[in-house]
Amino acid sequence: MSNIVAIIGRPNVGKSTLFNRLTESRQAIVDSVAGVTRDRHYGKAEWNGREFTVIDTGGYITGSDDVFEVEIRKQVQIAIDEANLLIFVVDSLDGVTRFDKDVAVLVRKSGKKCFLVVNKIDTPDKTPYASEFYSLGLGDVYPLSAASGGGTGELLDDIIKALPNPDDDEEEKIPRIAIVGRPNVGKSSLTNALLGNERNIVTPVAGTTRDAIHTRYNAFGNDFWLIDTAGIRKKAKVHEDLEFYSVMRSIRAIESCDVVMLLIDAILGLEAQDISILDLAVKNHKGVVILVNKWDLIDKDTNTAKKMEEAIREKLMPFKDIPILFVSVHEKQRILKAIEVAIQVYHNRRQIIPTRKLNEFFEPVIESYPPPALKGKYVKIKYVMQMKGIPMFIFFCNLPQYVGESYKRYLENKLREHFDFSGVPIEIVMRKK
Repeated sequence: MSNIVAIIGRPNVGKSTLFNRLTESRQAIVDSVAGVTRDRHYGKAEWNGREFTVIDTGGYITGSDDVFEVEIRKQVQIAIDEANLLIFVVDSLDGVTRFDKDVAVLVRKSGKKCFLVVNKIDTPDKTPYASEFYSLGLGDVYPLSAASGGGTGELLDDIIKALPNPDDDEEEKIPRIAIVGRPNVGKSSLTNALLGNERNIVTPVAGTTRDAIHTRYNAFGNDFWLIDTAGIRKKAKVHEDLEFYSVMRSIRAIESCDVVMLLIDAILGLEAQDISILDLAVKNHKGVVILVNKWDLIDKDTNTAKKMEEAIREKLMPFKDIPILFVSVHEKQRILKAIEVAIQVYHNRRQIIPTRKLNEFFEPVIESYPPPALKGKYVKIKYVMQMKGIPMFIFFCNLPQYVGESYKRYLENKLREHFDFSGVPIEIVMRKK
């Protein structure tokens, strides 16, 4: 189950700073000019072992003809509609404004659980400023400083308590495969080709698919859910509210699926937006298959596919162990092979390697090339185990802080050489024994 938490509020109250704090990143642009966050930023937050997606929305303003402010207003409304929970940020120094009251009305109408954050409480003497905001009628207030992080722990504790519990007993333990990619790359056409009918409307206009469509696929010995998503568009191009709706649904589809089939255009190759989609899948520990579509339109010689595959893998570094297939949805070339590979990736992702087997394998690997010494200190890895349910491997050692990324990649590469994790992102974690 995907959990989406949207940060809303008027401009310049510290939403992007709070987003950066919760996601431990610097993804959102922080600026004192109102309206800097004109699109959304998406990130993963983790607290006490629970993960959720955070969306940083643009500021909500009423009574303005400015086109950006009109768009921001639409997007905040959709964020309220689509999110599981809301964080409504206000500025302690400004007190309750008319704009805050407008946002509060929207929140109350939604009936969604909302955490009212009174920001810029940087010192204890400013704490009384928070009491004024009880007048908005949204329940408890959370005085905090997004800039320093003071007070965010209590907020996160309560967010985790309010999130829906992960659904351990899913109705059906069958694979969920999401077809994702930029607009007009052939996602709906692939769905139609697989299902043998015009299940989805297909036109050459980018952004036709407005929602993620789930269809049960049961043919050729396969049984899985096929999820056709709306095109994930470059943020600068998301101009209308329906497009924002599509983007949010696409993110939900990636979060709730097992394997992502990423369609790219053979003519355009792997572009930055494709890599952004891939990053989202990797962050969510999803299996990945890359389908290079419209291969029938390419002038080919004997080395064309090999050269393109090498160019794609170069851009995928360091996660390059991904199946790449050259397909033509229009000509129905290799689309059933794509399904076979996606199902194999699903099984690769679900495999659990017994702890004894893991340690038997890694003992000679680590002995032959131990972690490099740092500052005269030697790292001794005691044993390794796999986290239940996801391809995360925990290595217990005496000095985890001294193990660099290059050595973690060495361990990952050895793991991939011996066990089939093709298409599966692997996470190597060092912990204190």
